Amino acid sequence: MNEVIKNIVERRSVKKYKNIPVEENLIDEIVMAGTYAPSGMNRQSPIILAITNQEVRDNIASINAKIMGTNIDPFYGAPVVLVVLADKDCPTHVYDGSLVMENMMLAAHSLGLGSCWIHRAKETFETEEGREILKNLGIEGEYEGIANCILGYPDEVKEASPRKENYIYKIK
Repeated sequence: MNEVIKNIVERRSVKKYKNIPVEENLIDEIVMAGTYAPSGMNRQSPIILAITNQEVRDNIASINAKIMGTNIDPFYGAPVVLVVLADKDCPTHVYDGSLVMENMMLAAHSLGLGSCWIHRAKETFETEEGREILKNLGIEGEYEGIANCILGYPDEVKEASPRKENYIYKIK
């Protein structure tokens, strides 16, 4: 099997992480892969917040948990959170940001890291606290949170679920 396809087939969402920091060079490779995702008319509407600062990570996790109506860590203890936001003025911003997420999750897997798509980035960055985080980073404009890509060294990886029947319809 081709290595790219093998990477796609073997990648899993990881929901349990070892308490080991991720090396900065690996994070850099992963976010770089995200920047090469396709985007509508090559507008490159997404931006990525690469968060390794524990205080900021925990603050975003707390906002996310509050939105979810719980106090558990929605990031499953992962030490890195890559937040993908995209410019709302671009009509393809949600698709563009989703492609960035997929590129980063595949890159993470190829480097021996686990990842998982975590929702509520949109709601998180619509809060006053979320808007303040962007303002403090000097990020201006109308950005919508697309998703959170959590990263870390997997402590547990589940088996793939069987693919559903009738997933593919061939038209010849």
